[in-house]
Amino acid sequence: MDRLIYTAMTGAGQALEQQATIANNLANVSTTGFRAQLSNFRAVPMSYADGSTVGDDTTRTFVLSATPGSDMTPGAISRTGNPLDIAIQGPGFIAVQTADGNEAYTRAGNLHVDENGQLVTANNQQVIGGGGPIAVPPGSQVTIGSDGTVSAVAAGSPPDAIAMIDQIKFVNPPAGTLTRGNDGLFHTADGNPADADQTVQVATESLEGSNVNPVAAMVSMITNARQFQMQTKLMQTADQNDQTANQLLQFS
Repeated sequence: MDRLIYTAMTGAGQALEQQATIANNLANVSTTGFRAQLSNFRAVPMSYADGSTVGDDTTRTFVLSATPGSDMTPGAISRTGNPLDIAIQGPGFIAVQTADGNEAYTRAGNLHVDENGQLVTANNQQVIGGGGPIAVPPGSQVTIGSDGTVSAVAAGSPPDAIAMIDQIKFVNPPAGTLTRGNDGLFHTADGNPADADQTVQVATESLEGSNVNPVAAMVSMITNARQFQMQTKLMQTADQNDQTANQLLQFS
């Protein structure tokens, strides 16, 4: 069978994978602090079973997935008036604790206090401070400063009786050292916690929106669908060529 059908098959398979990525981005166009996922691919020259390539100047290549990336462009910040909402200004991430006790990072700053008195994200991941997960006194009024300082006024206390509880851990690791996990959070490549960065600043009583451009994503989805159709057409053409060649061999 003509090798064309195999090269077209890899192209069609990666087009489907990219379509799934675009659909996931569109589904999160309203998710707080969401970072658009980017699909990366690489061309691999076709080789024979012994490892040799078709030729030095081969024009036939397979398409293989490379390490996916993320668009780190900041999203728009909107004011909410909620004292527990924070939006990171510029680069940086909020450190949270996952269900298995490890540390992960997010840009979603829509925080709240759960029934156990823990400061958590919208997905109930505990926010990490200087000494671990941050706990607040029950019934207290909590506020968050621009440097991540968590303060509280105990129930029944005067408004000026503000007590500092902890400071949210912010990190700003070098670009490319974080990878997105299946839980939607970012993790360090080596699994070790990133160092705290005191220079990260936040906008209080505000939230950062998703950085997905819905119009651009829709255009990409249409373009990708056309690429998939082209690859499937190539597979049909390769199959027709193979059938025609078999007929000619039978006549001879």
